[in-house]
Amino acid sequence: MPTCLPTVLRRCHACASERFRANGKFRVNANHKLLDAWLLVLCTACGDTAKLTVLERMNVRSVRAELLDRMHDNDSGLAAELLQDPVVRRRNRIALDWAGAWRLDTGGSDQLDREVSDVLDVSVRFAARIPVRPVRLIAEGCRLSRAEVERLITEGKLVSAVRLSGKLSGDFTFTLKR
Repeated sequence: MPTCLPTVLRRCHACASERFRANGKFRVNANHKLLDAWLLVLCTACGDTAKLTVLERMNVRSVRAELLDRMHDNDSGLAAELLQDPVVRRRNRIALDWAGAWRLDTGGSDQLDREVSDVLDVSVRFAARIPVRPVRLIAEGCRLSRAEVERLITEGKLVSAVRLSGKLSGDFTFTLKR
């Protein structure tokens, strides 16, 4: 599950840094019947502000009142939704870095400590579409090293319907045979 907003990867025009942090603040500007809205991000190196376009020259009546209220309230949940929106990312030519912005919640299960069965079936559910390497997630969740997880995959003792190498951002299941 996410713990904070991800780092926005985009080149700063002031200092050439490539990392911005979003704090959930919006700027909305109306020009007669047309509306523009931006998500504000701050450069991590120089503190300069950049604007990520959310709405551009939209008719005021075509914007949902609930969306406009959330922008006026600087809703950080809306900022998270918009940063994950592929249309917003493509329009603003940005990428996201989720390093340090998520945590693994195992639900307090002590099943790993108990060696009741030789087979452990695990279902992984994402609270948000965060791209994560399954090997790292399994290593943290099962309290193993990444090398040990890789070895278990190679030996066929860790199996899944999805490819465990690379990155995933959707729910998956795996079986660990001890």
